[in-house]
Amino acid sequence: MTEWFQLSPFEWSALRLSLIVAIWAVTISLPFGIALAWVMARKQFPGKFLLDGLLHLPLVVPPVVVGYCLLVLFGRNGALGSWLESIGITLAFDWKGAVLAAAVMAFPLMVRAIRLSIESIDLGLEAAARTLGAKPLRVFFTITLPLALPGVLSGFILAFARCLGEFGATITFVSNIPGETQTLPLALYTYTQIPDGETGALKLCLIAIAIAILALIASEFCARWLQTRTQSENRRAD
Repeated sequence: MTEWFQLSPFEWSALRLSLIVAIWAVTISLPFGIALAWVMARKQFPGKFLLDGLLHLPLVVPPVVVGYCLLVLFGRNGALGSWLESIGITLAFDWKGAVLAAAVMAFPLMVRAIRLSIESIDLGLEAAARTLGAKPLRVFFTITLPLALPGVLSGFILAFARCLGEFGATITFVSNIPGETQTLPLALYTYTQIPDGETGALKLCLIAIAIAILALIASEFCARWLQTRTQSENRRAD
């Protein structure tokens, strides 16, 4: 019974790598996610529908397709991969490639949550700030971003949970190398391919479910807390 509460070095390695990959993926992609969400929420330009479709493409195509495209582009013989290789950066079959794959798959969820939050902000508040002489960047950092924080935090946590569960693009782009690219989902898959691996697979499955549930609860709690705090501050300002 105690084996259910103990993780083997193999399992700890997979869990640790998953957390590292997820943290790096969402941290690096967050500034781009905020910028793109603002553009999609506030700007009108030719080709916006095309950009919106490309943005959501990882959600509708098989993850293996995304992984293959990353391999073609960022593999050692790829258009971008060969150049990165020349400056000493390797992505294919490396944990840094797992970060890229996770970021690409989670990016649409992050942008969508932030975009919806920005779209819910009263345009009159931004217009009033501009009328008072505030520059666009000042309006963004003092009005738009603070009011969009619930969506930013929600997008961050949802993307983090998605990164932890990424499988198809990761295994296609960086393979399943223990201790190097083997994240939690890949370790679970490995257990399903070996005899007597049911116990380990079930243990990792429960861990993945628990982390996902905690992330969703944390996302909802933080979003509600920030929204309540913002509303109370607005009432005091009035």
